[in-house]
Amino acid sequence: MPRRADTVDFELSPDHELIRRTVRDFAEGEVAPVAEELDRRKAFPYEIVAKLGELNLMGIPFPEEYGGGGGDTLAYALAVEELTRVDSSVAITLCAHTSLGTQPIYLFGSEEQKREWLPRLCSGEVLGAFGLTEPEAGSDAGNTRTRAELRDGAWTINGAKQFITNAGTDISGVVAITAVTGAEAADGGKEISNILVPNGTPGYEQGEPYRKMGWNASDTRPLTFEHCTVPEENLLGPRGAGFRQFLHILDIGRIGVAAMGVGLAQGALDEALKYAKERRAFGKPISKFQAIQGKLADMATEIAAARLLVHKAALEKDAGRNFTLTAAQAKLKTGRLAVRCSEEAVQIHGGYGFIEEYPVCRFYRDAKILTIGEGTDEVQQMVIARALGA
Repeated sequence: MPRRADTVDFELSPDHELIRRTVRDFAEGEVAPVAEELDRRKAFPYEIVAKLGELNLMGIPFPEEYGGGGGDTLAYALAVEELTRVDSSVAITLCAHTSLGTQPIYLFGSEEQKREWLPRLCSGEVLGAFGLTEPEAGSDAGNTRTRAELRDGAWTINGAKQFITNAGTDISGVVAITAVTGAEAADGGKEISNILVPNGTPGYEQGEPYRKMGWNASDTRPLTFEHCTVPEENLLGPRGAGFRQFLHILDIGRIGVAAMGVGLAQGALDEALKYAKERRAFGKPISKFQAIQGKLADMATEIAAARLLVHKAALEKDAGRNFTLTAAQAKLKTGRLAVRCSEEAVQIHGGYGFIEEYPVCRFYRDAKILTIGEGTDEVQQMVIARALGA
């Protein structure tokens, strides 16, 4: 059972501690040995995803009746943190699949849609994706240009999406996309709805993967829809509810991405501390020098504080309370912290931090997207200020 969000208990329950330890052991034993190679080859981690599915980790926060793990948001955040502590590409694959790909179907789908998709998504048999961002509609999501017209019991979709994760792999199953489904209102507003588009639907094409700064082993690419037709019943929830739906999905997604920020920062600290204890200069380990100790101490303190903020957001969601503010604060804080900690870890490594064989080099490249994806820092500031009544 989730803990109440208005109680103060800094210890994990036995169930939460078990999932944290299980995922940490998996990350250290299965992911860490191949993370550098996957990143270098830009190879999608199919075998790792299959093993995550076998461990029932691809559907942690969803009910067992749909094939999920029956866990809560805190359990999910713990799993994401432990994976990111070792590798961000694996973590974002699970994170985007769970928060963005599967959540819309669970929250807004019909019972038929849930029965059709959730068991396969929760098992990791197929991956889910969420198509929101467009060339002219990123932070300004209300500027969606993709259109879907209802004709003879089917939606005909035309448009494009970009920066979409998990849509183009061999095991990708379905993408939920936002589309304009009605005429523009007098005030300039648009009727936006969410529609499920299965992979393999004629007219739905996945572009070539992007060449990215980081997250090299994850799948990110543009999508195009040209006279793509899906049945009317592929509408996700009520017609015109898409804007409200994806705002809620983004709130949930921010908890996952915030957990990634904590995990990356912690992984950077782990590597920096280990290296500082081994590297000797002037006759002693560099961990004995005050300048290095100050960096390590600051990193550890900021990580501990940020982790509590992530946990608070997760607990608020599980308690049914409004978590929009806390999720935005957590995402803003942890993204910036991941960038700072990875930078400090590279600095502590010196020249070796610039060499790809050392994990901190990969961490440094992976960190920056955490201040951009799932809403930029500037968007988080807007969300926070609005929640404060500014």
